[in-house]
Amino acid sequence: MSDDIKKGLLGIVVDETEISKVMPEINSLTYRGYAAQDLCARCKFEEVAYLILNKELPNKKQLKQFEKEETKERVLSKTLINVLKQMPKKSHPMDVARTVVSVMGLEDKETKDNSSEANLRKAMRIFAKTPVALAAFYRLRKGKKIIPSKKKLTFAENFFHMCFGKVPNKEIVKAFDVSLILYAEHSFNVSTFTARTITSSLSDIHGAITGAIASLKGPLHGGANEEVMHMMKKIKKPENALKWINKALDNKDVIMGFGHRVYKSGDSRVPTMREYFGKVSKIKKDKVFEKIYEIVEKVMIKRKNIHPNVDYPTGPTYHLMGFDTDFFTPIFVISRITGWSAHIMEQHAANKLIRPLASYKGSKHRKVMQLNHR
Repeated sequence: MSDDIKKGLLGIVVDETEISKVMPEINSLTYRGYAAQDLCARCKFEEVAYLILNKELPNKKQLKQFEKEETKERVLSKTLINVLKQMPKKSHPMDVARTVVSVMGLEDKETKDNSSEANLRKAMRIFAKTPVALAAFYRLRKGKKIIPSKKKLTFAENFFHMCFGKVPNKEIVKAFDVSLILYAEHSFNVSTFTARTITSSLSDIHGAITGAIASLKGPLHGGANEEVMHMMKKIKKPENALKWINKALDNKDVIMGFGHRVYKSGDSRVPTMREYFGKVSKIKKDKVFEKIYEIVEKVMIKRKNIHPNVDYPTGPTYHLMGFDTDFFTPIFVISRITGWSAHIMEQHAANKLIRPLASYKGSKHRKVMQLNHR
């Protein structure tokens, strides 16, 4: 392969963004200049969603209006509910997420309007309705009735309410809120770049987010949190962890939840999520996964010098909260809709069609022979 070819666009800067950056000087992921861990400590998810979409943190009046608009949009059409009811119960929830956003695009009167004002309105509708649709499917596939959303509940509380029929204690809700903040945005990752590429053809926000969801489904991106939980379930108990991870490394197996193209000495989001993983483990009185976590982490750092990424603590945290494993990445979706939407609007604001080149390595010119001579 030529040295001029950068597989995976490694190290290639393709555009500018004001939305997020990993700032080496503070060793942190930042949203519009604010460190993600500081936002986790001082804000709830709705405030961060507002920041990502509107460029500044909201004051009380702005936050109240934002929350009012979000809760107003938590209603699904009868058509979309019927689509959810007709979906096979064994459908992967990521495929459900992709489909419901497509259906929303069919129903939205502003689908063709790519103005920043229309896109902000559409982004709010997608942001509000997607978790409601996913929670409805969570119930339907278990043969249970859909639980209506409640306007008085926060974004995080309402998701728990719609999935389980109850809201857990404040520490659990806070841990979930923190995970949403940490997953909300991460610059030109695979799904975001997919969304921007689709947008660059002047396609619509629903189409771009649908494509982003398809990209996020892959285990090398958003699906990693699910793979972490599958790994922990295979290990089963802490006393099996050391032997399991050493054998996996000896076999050169890929260990999900470790490593990151942007972070070389550890994902800056991990300490915060790790703290809340510990809190949830304590509340649930279940330290099994926390002990497995520590053993696998130590071996990975010692043998490979590879540190965990945010998916590593998030997977078992969602498990302890009661969510099915295949719902972990859809939770990522309901958070990342904010980042995708902001990038889609940023792309529209200074658009240029994304059309990279490829180095051809196929056959030289060949002449076409008649069928009876081949």
